[in-house]
Amino acid sequence: MNNFDFRSELKHGLAIPAHPLALNAQRKLDERRQRALARYYIAAGVGGLAVGVHTTQFAIRDPQIGLFKPVLELAKEEMDRAATPLVRIGGICGATPQAAAEASLLRDLGYHAGLLSLGALRTATEDELIAHCRAVAEVLPIVGFYLQPSVGGRVLPFSFWRRFAEIENVVAIKMAPFNRYQTLDVVRAVIEAGRDDITLYTGNDDSIVTDLLTPFRFAGKERRIVGGLLGHWSVWTQRAVQLLEQCRNAEATSDLLRLGIEVTDSNAAFFDAANAYHGCIAGLHEVLRRQGLLEGLWCLDEHESLSRGQMAEIDRVYRAYPHLNDDAFVAAHRDEWLR
Repeated sequence: MNNFDFRSELKHGLAIPAHPLALNAQRKLDERRQRALARYYIAAGVGGLAVGVHTTQFAIRDPQIGLFKPVLELAKEEMDRAATPLVRIGGICGATPQAAAEASLLRDLGYHAGLLSLGALRTATEDELIAHCRAVAEVLPIVGFYLQPSVGGRVLPFSFWRRFAEIENVVAIKMAPFNRYQTLDVVRAVIEAGRDDITLYTGNDDSIVTDLLTPFRFAGKERRIVGGLLGHWSVWTQRAVQLLEQCRNAEATSDLLRLGIEVTDSNAAFFDAANAYHGCIAGLHEVLRRQGLLEGLWCLDEHESLSRGQMAEIDRVYRAYPHLNDDAFVAAHRDEWLR
């Protein structure tokens, strides 16, 4: 662990699932199943875990719920047991005092970097946003996070990303605006800043394969998105690891582009794109429930569940793309992970 160069691992390109939250029917933490999820991802061959992020439900930070530290600790314990080192990323939210405190907790628990959400700073100026990011980066290396507004993010212009790319302790950026123009803003900003040491990761669950296959060229320099930090990769994870290897430095063949459409169609069902992503977390839970890893679809918010018609959509993509699921892999090992 002490000799583990997480920056080099990030640059190689990793499959990093955004870790869900396992709850029981009383909406309390189900530690057994929480551990089983981490064991599943590790056995599937991921290169890291992202914990305490949107897919883990931001409400874990609510003092009345108090699950932020416990879920970080559970994931840490499972990663400690892994045969090979993993990149450990924790979510960071809130205004600067909260964000800095969360960064300190992550550092103390041995996490390598923090995925920095700016959703709480919706009215902050660009100068205030940059000052906030610099303050957090003084505590812990940070991964920039372009989160789409429909699930709590905000639009961030090219000028912000150009300045963000000058922060020394930025190690990567996860682009998840679900918007090609805004994705290009980030890539161009990093290239123009000359930051070859900032690794680009897709969080665009609607265009995973396209992102991984595209060579981006600006100012005579070319960069590629080398990995993914994705909520979508919290399900069918073994196949996601294989997909990343398939796309690594590959040309955009018709077969791969067709595969990309299949992945996006599956994501539309899981993420509830038809209903502005209302059921995005519950949709992932439903896949994990079908596989026996979760007991139910419960979220911390009792009003958060599948949308009307979403179950039928999940049924449809299961039938349409059986080659994308890893149900057999999960079935073969589930009891071991749930021990």
